[in-house]
Amino acid sequence: MGARKPLNLSIDAELIDRAKALDINLSQALEAKLRDIVREEETARWQRENKGAIDAWNRWIDENGIPLDDLRAW
Repeated sequence: MGARKPLNLSIDAELIDRAKALDINLSQALEAKLRDIVREEETARWQRENKGAIDAWNRWIDENGIPLDDLRAW
């Protein structure tokens, strides 16, 4: 985890009230969800950027089979 940085946000007041009534730590909850969103977007971006290589590898597997597949014991 990196250094903390204070931040001003605009969030639905009713939602904030409901979360506080449930004793939800807003900083922790928002940070955890933002971490998930960032990870998902980074993964999606990597997949888009590497689509050509992934498709080429999949074509190679389709044409040639899985490398060393004949050595697997299962």
